[in-house]
Amino acid sequence: MGVDPTRASIARVYDAFLLGKDNYEIDREVLRKVQQAAPEAQDLATENRGFLIRACRFLASQTGITQFLDLGSGLPTAENTHQVVQRINPEIKVVYVDNDPVVLAHGRALLEENENTHFVSDDIFEPERIIENPDIRRHIDFSQPIALLQLGTLHHYNGPHDEPAKIMKKYIDALPSGSYVAISHFSDPEDELSETARKMEDFFIHSPMGSGTFRTKAEIEELFHDLEMVEPGVKLCVDWWPDGPRIKELNAAQRTISGGIGRKV
Repeated sequence: MGVDPTRASIARVYDAFLLGKDNYEIDREVLRKVQQAAPEAQDLATENRGFLIRACRFLASQTGITQFLDLGSGLPTAENTHQVVQRINPEIKVVYVDNDPVVLAHGRALLEENENTHFVSDDIFEPERIIENPDIRRHIDFSQPIALLQLGTLHHYNGPHDEPAKIMKKYIDALPSGSYVAISHFSDPEDELSETARKMEDFFIHSPMGSGTFRTKAEIEELFHDLEMVEPGVKLCVDWWPDGPRIKELNAAQRTISGGIGRKV
């Protein structure tokens, strides 16, 4: 399946949100629609990327894990997973997985920068396929702790509302003890911004991209099942171990994307 410039792509839409160059007008249309609900909508992607960077720094420097499985890697941008973790430990192996045609066109060439970084094409919403994929197994040892990343991915699952939790249960069951799971997800703050969150959700779902579910904190916590949560648990991405003190108010987009990390005991 080739790249279709007449259909919005999740990866290209995120690229547009991050002010990248690998997107088409159809993708920028999604951004403009969501900005009707929250003018600062680009910060959904910005805060998700910030969470990825801080989460990866934590996992690489604090846990001793040397293999990362990044599900739904998206288009390469500044500070990709392997660049963050291999700056701390060059021996860490990173396997990116995605099946978006535009990512396939760019990802392998731009992400596979060294012998410890690999790109595999597969469907991240089919955990059995991922777990048994021979190309992934060639680089990821499922008998040793793994850092599994689902960052900005599960809210794009199109199907029953409870299915992402079932998908994550299969992944978690396959991970060995000592593994960590990082998840970020569009979130409904269940306060005065709930209406804004639901408007953004409606624009995402009815946009040319066709996906973008907002879950409550409790629903996001369910994705981690019985993992032992790393402090401070599921928080707004901007509040998950920020790099410094806050000196300005959060906008609507910053208050509608959350993340957390759990450890399998």
